[in-house]
Amino acid sequence: MTEDLTLAPAVVRSASLDRAIRVEPLTCTIGAELGNVHLGAAAQDAGLMAEIRALLLKHRVLFFRDQDITRAEHVEFARYFGELEDHPVVGSHPDHLGLVQIYKSPDSPPDRNENSWHTDATWRERPPMGCVLRCIECPPVGGDTMWVNMVEAYRQLPEDIKAKIAPLRARHSIESSFGAAMPIEKRLALKAQYPDAEHPVVRIHPETGEPVLFVNASFTTHFTNYNTPANVRYGLDKSPGASQLLNYLTSQALIPEYQVRFRWKKHSVAFWDNRSTQHYAVMDYPPCHRRMERTAIVGDLPV
Repeated sequence: MTEDLTLAPAVVRSASLDRAIRVEPLTCTIGAELGNVHLGAAAQDAGLMAEIRALLLKHRVLFFRDQDITRAEHVEFARYFGELEDHPVVGSHPDHLGLVQIYKSPDSPPDRNENSWHTDATWRERPPMGCVLRCIECPPVGGDTMWVNMVEAYRQLPEDIKAKIAPLRARHSIESSFGAAMPIEKRLALKAQYPDAEHPVVRIHPETGEPVLFVNASFTTHFTNYNTPANVRYGLDKSPGASQLLNYLTSQALIPEYQVRFRWKKHSVAFWDNRSTQHYAVMDYPPCHRRMERTAIVGDLPV
């Protein structure tokens, strides 16, 4: 693991308010539930927000219960960390730009992009820094979300694999994910608006300096610079060698020791560092309803 964590709840004293944030790590690797925090008022307290940011960097994903907040308060909290972005396919709430409504009902078609491991919007040149997801309505059973620590996934790789992937870069595509089921004209128009992005396979976290394994099975399509003398003896090596390595790397998200699983309740909120995690929305709840609202915070250029 990257750091030693006590599993006993900890108390963090706010610098600007005479209150204590209760911090309960959920696993030894990722995730913590915070108590004694009301997100509706948090953005008014710079000291509290600084503590939340520090806890986010430490635990990768933070969970909050009993947050009966408004859409405006949700947006205000997320916007404290940066500008919000719209989603080109899902769209935003008409009164709150950047607030995406993820509403599922018994009549909703299966979502091929939901129940898969991914880092949000890596098809962007600057993928989101983080996301804030709020539960409006959830099924009585099911509909959990899982997150995985991709810093730990990188750290545990064999040294020869780390050396092999150090110089590699990869393409990430909205066309082959959200656009795949569209008519060809719409799919090509989507790609023209959002050309495939190219990112390093191992990015450096801009705040912590940690190396992060930055490929995912949903949006990463291929390596762009694999075909070199170091990797390819004959042309026959190129396709299987690259695809097998990419499959191996994306499969690291499946390792339970790197994961945390969260059971939603109404008014629960998750805030995750999109730069160092992947997540998976478990779609095991039909025919029930599940209504979530999400904000994504504009990020930086991965290096």
